[in-house]
Amino acid sequence: MSDVTAAAKHGFTVNLSILFGELPLLERPAAAAAAGFTAAELWWPFGEQHDPSRAELDALRKAFTDAGVRLTGLNLLDDLSGGARGTVSVPSERERFRANVPVAADFAASLGATALNALYGNRIEGVDPAEQDALALEHLVLAARAAHGIGAVLLVEALNGAESPDYPLLWAAAAVEVVEVVEVVEVVDRVNAATGLGNARFLCDLYHLARNGEDPAAVITAHADRIGHVQIADNPGRHEPGTGELDFEDLFARLTAVGYTGSIGLEYRPSTGVSADSFGWLPRELRAAGQRATGQRATGQRAAG
Repeated sequence: MSDVTAAAKHGFTVNLSILFGELPLLERPAAAAAAGFTAAELWWPFGEQHDPSRAELDALRKAFTDAGVRLTGLNLLDDLSGGARGTVSVPSERERFRANVPVAADFAASLGATALNALYGNRIEGVDPAEQDALALEHLVLAARAAHGIGAVLLVEALNGAESPDYPLLWAAAAVEVVEVVEVVEVVDRVNAATGLGNARFLCDLYHLARNGEDPAAVITAHADRIGHVQIADNPGRHEPGTGELDFEDLFARLTAVGYTGSIGLEYRPSTGVSADSFGWLPRELRAAGQRATGQRATGQRAAG
């Protein structure tokens, strides 16, 4: 990508759960700083532990502060390490999720994060989808209130059906007519209606949109007022920009045009397997612009990313 004019309008935050994954977790904030980044985000970093020890929390917090990297966003308990896609709507995970919310919110707040991301969870065989959706709303309301308590937004994310076939929050227009599938912006609106806080927002992942066959540019235009954060990877492949077919210069320009002033999360796998080699598309002087919040303090206005 030779023209980075549109990229210069945005800040960037590096996802340390997928980038620098070749390093131990505690070494990744320093590696991100060495590559020129000042902000990072994480999936839930403690595996299936919903309530990690104080020592584990302190060690990760120290890794960030020592590196001078701010945490911008954090997943609530997602069980991604176990092959799940979140715990929000899963009845058997009710107690674990509810116990995790204050732990995650406290840790996020301690590092300056302004966004919590709640993955919806897969459909469970033998469980009524309506039951799962009711539980999800209950849990998302709980999470939105916790996010509000630390001045953060709550993000709700759509994934792609090819990689997450049992995940119900998809963007394919035809699929939203099926009872087992839920449109993500509808979930966001339900949560905001239930809490009155207005801090639930759509996590606009351009890779997942494209992988689902959606037009990312059209989604940006249609749902600009609900976007709380943006994440990117090229498609196909889920590698760095320039390795696939997405026109990021155009997409970044569209985000600017609709008023998106937040940071953009780099959530891709390096094509060479070496994360430090995957940032050539983004000049070093633009990497430290990630100080912009991944989500505005909740004010009822559209959140920044």
